[in-house]
Amino acid sequence: MVSSASLLADVFQGSDLQSEILRNSGRSELMNSGKSNKPPDGSHRAEPQQLNSVTKITYQRQMERFRFGQFSHGDKCVISSRYLPNKREIVAAYRNKAFCGTYSQDGNIFISACQDQKIRVYNTSGDRWKLLKTIQAKDVGWSILDIAFSPDSNYLVYSSWSDNIHLCNVHGENDIHTSLCLNPSDSRFCIFSLMFSQDNREILGGASDRCLYVYDRERDERTLQISAHGDDVNTVAFADDSTHILFSGGDDGLVKVWDRRSLSEHNPHSVGTFAGHHDGITFVNSKGDGRYVISNCKDQSIKLWDLRHFSTRQAQEQTMTHVAKQLWDYRWQSHPKKDKIYKPIVGDSSIMTYMGHSILHTLIRCRFSPEFTTGQRYIYTGCAAGNIVVYDLLTGQVETRLSGQRACVRDVSWHPYDNNIVGTSWDGSISRWYYFNSSSDDFDDLGQIGQKKPKLLDQGRLAGWQL
Repeated sequence: MVSSASLLADVFQGSDLQSEILRNSGRSELMNSGKSNKPPDGSHRAEPQQLNSVTKITYQRQMERFRFGQFSHGDKCVISSRYLPNKREIVAAYRNKAFCGTYSQDGNIFISACQDQKIRVYNTSGDRWKLLKTIQAKDVGWSILDIAFSPDSNYLVYSSWSDNIHLCNVHGENDIHTSLCLNPSDSRFCIFSLMFSQDNREILGGASDRCLYVYDRERDERTLQISAHGDDVNTVAFADDSTHILFSGGDDGLVKVWDRRSLSEHNPHSVGTFAGHHDGITFVNSKGDGRYVISNCKDQSIKLWDLRHFSTRQAQEQTMTHVAKQLWDYRWQSHPKKDKIYKPIVGDSSIMTYMGHSILHTLIRCRFSPEFTTGQRYIYTGCAAGNIVVYDLLTGQVETRLSGQRACVRDVSWHPYDNNIVGTSWDGSISRWYYFNSSSDDFDDLGQIGQKKPKLLDQGRLAGWQL
């Protein structure tokens, strides 16, 4: 486990992850370009700032040093990284805490869930967000806690403190609002996290009774319930589009890996476990390649894991021991080690640890940045201080901190194709961050590559969305 950016070379040097991120984000092309332009006497070595210069990239394209004189995907990612979102606009404001907010896979729809028991569906394909429909949630205890799109974006599913999860249609004149019963054993029950399989057939959930649940849509019944963790299962995810490998994270501080093909209620065994955190896991997110996954934790850190390197049994036992000694409650208390760093757990197999954000009050989410605009160069997370924090995946450094929302940012969603990030906050706001350049230099328009220029909505429109 390494948390210092200065040790980057020791951690990632020559690794396939480093090569992949550098290639996909265009940085390897620039480094090669820089090397080819170095004078033979070695008198000058191009600095990273020069290699990443938009002026240099544009010049090289004009000189046809790039293939066919066009920007490659990597080139576009490099340019996009120079124009990370920096300005906020409030696209929706509610009178209650907003818990969830996410883009669809094509980025044309955004859904939010609020403590007022309403799910709002927005069309985001134009310059302005347009409210398509408002769904009144059923059987809500305290709040809607999670929502998820189906892969085709035609349906959404949501959960709360209830024996049921609920399936709704996104499009169409006739509303569908179906309760899917999970038949749990506990009288007080909640699905904290849920997700559709990529083939649209199953819904995966992690629950307050320490179990994983799978609901089969075709059979219209729960098909799997397995005891997964020693405490609440706060988060679940699929490793890739195959839907065979599953991740789960719990309040026992462990991230577990499961193979859907061999799961059995009678003899549930994970294929591997990641251990190294000191407190409960709030969220896991897969890179989508079936190999890398990140975990957000109440110990105020994110860790990056590799499926080829599971943790030892000793590390698992140490993690559970550390978690059992935690006497604070993150829902209303400050973190007891606010200005201290935990002593590393022996056997921690994480590749990198990212610190600089705050996990308090609720299950805050973290995610990999999108492939199309960033080459998955970044990891970004919500924060209890009202920020969105963006880390460089390879260095661990904070690339930008987007501040402005007045309460905990619980959910974050980076548009899959446009250069904007949405933060969903307990101050009741849905805020979209985009790049804004107040200067009039020649490259102002480059900041809008791959994104539509946002237009602020008037207060009357915002007031209308509160209904």
